[in-house]
Amino acid sequence: MFNKMNIDGIEISETTPPYIIAEMSGNHNGDLNRALKLIELAKESGASAVKLQTYTPDTMTINHKSSDFMVKEGLWKGYSLYDLYEMAHTPWEWHKALYDKGKQIGITVFSTPFDNTSVDFLESLNTPVYKISSFENCDIPLIRKIASTKKPVIMSTGMSNLSEIEDSVYNLKKYGCNNLALLHCVSGYPTQIDESNLHTIIDLKNKFKTIIGLSDHTMGNITSIVAIGLGAKIIEKHFTLNRADGGPDSSFSLHKEELKNLVNDCNQAFLSLGNINYEKKPSEKNSFIFRRSVYVVKNVEEGEAFTKENIRVIRPGFGSQPKTYDQILGKKSNRKLHKGTPFSMEFLS
Repeated sequence: MFNKMNIDGIEISETTPPYIIAEMSGNHNGDLNRALKLIELAKESGASAVKLQTYTPDTMTINHKSSDFMVKEGLWKGYSLYDLYEMAHTPWEWHKALYDKGKQIGITVFSTPFDNTSVDFLESLNTPVYKISSFENCDIPLIRKIASTKKPVIMSTGMSNLSEIEDSVYNLKKYGCNNLALLHCVSGYPTQIDESNLHTIIDLKNKFKTIIGLSDHTMGNITSIVAIGLGAKIIEKHFTLNRADGGPDSSFSLHKEELKNLVNDCNQAFLSLGNINYEKKPSEKNSFIFRRSVYVVKNVEEGEAFTKENIRVIRPGFGSQPKTYDQILGKKSNRKLHKGTPFSMEFLS
């Protein structure tokens, strides 16, 4: 059972605030300075980590323009796979500067490797954790390579059925992964909110007994907030400096204020869950004036019986509870009482 994990010194468990991953992807737009600014933005917004992607066009595919290699629908329609990855990849020579930037300003930077060479490269940078993308979660040889590093692993489940997820988790554990989180994910860009199926978060948690989160590709933050309420401990969301600047993922990425709102809203959602608690809360103290209880509504002499004329259930709520009203009727008072006195069971002879 993986009910907690530690990433770069930060514990993630049932009792800790949500871990928010700001996904840079290709939104650096080929500019190292922009990539460095994105890391600063993530830190300023309160995110827990920034995630990169580590590949080259040649580690992803071949330079071929036949129909199989052309994107025919969606955001990247018209691109060949090779040209898309050429445009979107994060140059490997940038990685050290990006990791160093994270250390300098105090935010974790890590990455998704897409082949064995990228795992070796990220190991040379001592990456603190690995992310397995939805598109690679069926690549068992790669999964075994990542697991063998014995680093924490976060894996998205997009496009995989339950059997495929079970196979991937089995191999992660078998080959050395002792620190695992699964992110429910729908790999639509963007994802329609009615395809989110967030109840899957509960089912994943019950089936795999591990940390569960959400890799969220919907527009806005409502899906992430609801996911926190269902038990998600990690939220991953794409972000950019400004959607108007364009970029491969900009159209479904958060800008600065939206990322701040995501972090704040997810933390507030987590706080709202609290604990199982049926006791009175401090904020309810001033509300008892609006609750009902038993009050003396007419002067009562010692020895006089309590009747419907001299006691009533009214507001405020400082007297005995309404459920005692029928027990009181007909009993005699052991003292003189004035109109407006909150009733106490001690008044009974």
